[in-house]
This record gives sequence, C-alpha cells and structure tokens, in this order.
Amino acid sequence: MGIVEKFIKLGQLTKEEYPELLHLYQDSDAIRLLREEAVRIQKKYFENKIYTRGLIEFTNYCRNDCYYCGIRRSNRNASRYRLTKEEILQCCENGYELGFRTFVLQGGEDPWFNDDRMVDIIRSVKQGYPDCAITLSIGEKSKESYQRFKDAGADRYLLRHETASEEHYRYLHPESLSLANRKQCLYTLKELGYQIGAGFMVGAPGQTLEYLAEDLVFLKDLNPHMVGIGPFIPHHDTKFAEEPAGSVDMTLFLLSVIRIMLPQVLLPATTALGTLDPRGREKGFQAGANVVMPNLSPVKNRKQYELYDNKICTGEEAAECRGCLTRRVESVGYEIVTDRGDSPMTD
Repeated sequence: MGIVEKFIKLGQLTKEEYPELLHLYQDSDAIRLLREEAVRIQKKYFENKIYTRGLIEFTNYCRNDCYYCGIRRSNRNASRYRLTKEEILQCCENGYELGFRTFVLQGGEDPWFNDDRMVDIIRSVKQGYPDCAITLSIGEKSKESYQRFKDAGADRYLLRHETASEEHYRYLHPESLSLANRKQCLYTLKELGYQIGAGFMVGAPGQTLEYLAEDLVFLKDLNPHMVGIGPFIPHHDTKFAEEPAGSVDMTLFLLSVIRIMLPQVLLPATTALGTLDPRGREKGFQAGANVVMPNLSPVKNRKQYELYDNKICTGEEAAECRGCLTRRVESVGYEIVTDRGDSPMTD
C-alpha cells in the first residue's frame, strides 16, 4: 500500500511519514486520489454547502513585529486606521442584509481596543444581531480577557498558529513572541468553550516539508473547528519582500489532506489563494474547502489592511462581492448558504 492509500485509510500519518506524502503535491495520481476522498468527505458532512463569514478588519494598528506581515509595528509606511464602533455596526448591518450570519472581527493586536472597548463592541453586535455568530481574530490575550469576550457574546476565535515548529517560528518572528504562548492560547480558548480556528501560511520563508509535517501533527492533536491556510504572499515593506510566494498547488493539496485528517473541519478557501490564482477559491472548494470569507470592511480602509501585496477584492462594495462569490461558488457546483455555519464537531 502506497503512502497516499495509507493516509486515506488511516486519516493520519506520523510526523516522519508526512514529508513522503507532501512530496507528491504535484503528482497527478496522488492529487486525484486525495481530492476525490476529500470531496467525498466534504459532501458527506456538508453536502454542497459553502458557508460565508463576513470579515470586518477593524484596526490595522499592531504591537507585534512579525517579519512577514505588512501591518507589523515597525512598518512606518503603513497607513493606519481604526473603525469606530458605529462603523463596525454599519458593516454588520450591510452584511446582515446580504445574508451573512457570522461576523469576523479581525485586527492587529491594537492596545487601543482594550478589553472594555472590545466587550462593548461584542455586546453591541450581539444585541443587534442575536441570531449571528461573532468570531474574533485579535491575537494573543490572557485567559481572563478571553473569558470576558466569551461572556460578552463571542462564539469563535481564530488564531493561526503560523508554524508548529519552534525553529521555524523563530525564523519568522522577533524574540518577543513565543510559539509556546501562541499554542497555549489555542488550548485555553478551546477549554473556555470557543469554536477555535488555527492555521498557517503555505510556502512561508524557510518552510520545509518537515515543518509542514509538524503543522499537521499539531492540528490533529488540537482538533480545531476550523483551519485557515493560504499561500504565503510577500509584502514589499518586510524583510521577506524578495521571497517567492507560496505554491497554489501545495495549498490545494494540503486542503485535501486537512479535510481527510479532520473530516468535519470548517475549511476556508482563502483570499490569498484567490490572489495568486484567479480561480483559486473555486479550486479550493473542489479540493475540500467549504468556507469563504468575503470582506465587509469599508472600501476606503480595505487597501490599508495590507498583510501582503496585491490582495484582491479591495475595491468592490460588499454587495458586489456577494454576487461575485455566489457566481464563483455555483460555477463549480456548490451553493452559498445563509447560516451561522456552526461546527458539527463535538469534542
């Protein structure tokens, strides 16, 4: 039995075996076998449904200095902004009318948005839209803060682990940040009852198949409700400006692998995938992805939330994005549903 068949049969491999599987990311037989199995599982649990999350990028101030990120603290060229609570609620109103029932509040780690301000925002959104899920993506906080956000009405939390390898983490981040703390945050969030999302960049500078193997082993252990992966795309104002972008093929391959490994996971076809390949998100659905996260942020701010270069969908109003996505999803035989899209996973 080959490594692909073994993986499909067992739903996981050892850290030592994964590189052999990942090495086949451009092998047409391996791609076909994994994709067919991934789609079989996707259809079994989710039929042909694609869930939407309305993304609201409410601040691009950040206290961290991650080497790959366009909104890192030391990027003096970034044009910084913060949305007011009223602007955030306006984004939610627009999104609600377009059928979104999950709002993702995402931002840099901005000290201005302290716990009191966040609690006020979360409560206001929940009050206005009690049938909606609130997802936070605002970085590493204390257990006490996470508890306060949960009590205020937050349902989910996205915190990409970025890389599960200590060595690779050090290559991508300054000394002030720690992988151990980031992983601990994820386990804490899960313990507090959040639906959690982890994830990583594909083809990040310095990444090896061995490091990716560590990511897969970590994800299997964490068993998150959602996994966000997308190709690394360089940003011109970072130390990795000249590095090549990650591979679309490897990203699609990993989407299939993750769907097989975590059958009921919510798996987005990310904007970064659509940035590198005009049909990247459609290919993502066909590889096992079942979530898409269109941008509800005010158009005037979208270009400022520039984690990487050439990001798509920064010019259209939310309604246009919604129509465009519906067409894209339907073009490959799926349908967008108006639904909170909660995780079917029970732990």
